Amino acid sequence: MKEEKENGLSGSLLFADVPKEKRAEVCKAVQKELVPAHSIIFRQGDPGDKFYVITSGKVRIFRKSKEGLETDLSWLGPGDSFGEMALLTEKTRSAYAEAVEETHFLVLAKDQFYRIVKNHADISLAFIKQMSDWLVRDELIIEKEAERQSQAPKVSLVDFLVIISVSLLCGIIFNLVNPNGVNVLPGSLTEEPISSVSLSMAIEKHKQGKSLFVDARPVSFYEQGHIKGAVNVPSAIFDLIYMMELSDTEKQKDIIVYGRTLSSLYDLEAAKKLVLRGHKNTMILDGGFSAWEKKGFPVAP
Repeated sequence: MKEEKENGLSGSLLFADVPKEKRAEVCKAVQKELVPAHSIIFRQGDPGDKFYVITSGKVRIFRKSKEGLETDLSWLGPGDSFGEMALLTEKTRSAYAEAVEETHFLVLAKDQFYRIVKNHADISLAFIKQMSDWLVRDELIIEKEAERQSQAPKVSLVDFLVIISVSLLCGIIFNLVNPNGVNVLPGSLTEEPISSVSLSMAIEKHKQGKSLFVDARPVSFYEQGHIKGAVNVPSAIFDLIYMMELSDTEKQKDIIVYGRTLSSLYDLEAAKKLVLRGHKNTMILDGGFSAWEKKGFPVAP
């Protein structure tokens, strides 16, 4: 039994890099669970009470609209895990989870989950990385759906609250393991208007090489194409990326942010956060990346 649990955790993408001795403590806390094929594991709106690691089988994660339309978010298999979002944000489940076939799990109950996250920094950081990946994935799905419908649907209130909650949570957990900490609540939301910069002025600043260009879109869009030399700072995980990439940036340096898409104003969100951190010379690029690219200005794949 113990060996079976250990093999299940060591095969998990989340726990693979966690030191063996810490993984052993998790092993003591997990319980085995079997869910029959075509069974709902939990429903959208249910309270979060468990965290799941798949050891065999397949799970479908999806959302359902008020009209009953289903949107697949992901298909998970052995080594994957899920269910941490509701536990860490203390919100209800944001999606459905269905066992597509007979599926075996290692399960952490809510109280055990909290104890392990609180006591083990390595595991906490692993959860932060996984949640960041999930948020980027969800944003990409929302963006693709917006493009498909050729209109600009807004992110639901539930999605917005989850993103805000996770952003705060990431900062709190990071503070526990990093002496420099993350500025979780940098004052109230700024009401100062954010300046814009024209394409002609932006290209001159780009040629001079004295301005920092920030791409606030999800990483998947950044990888498809971006302004040459731009730093990717996805809005959903701004606090963590700022700490790692931009915290040493001079406050007086010109920063040009872009990332306006059909469904989200990523540029405005990131620009406001930069201003709140003292970067008063933050500007939003007129026309965004698409206008820059159409002009034939320097881009990178």
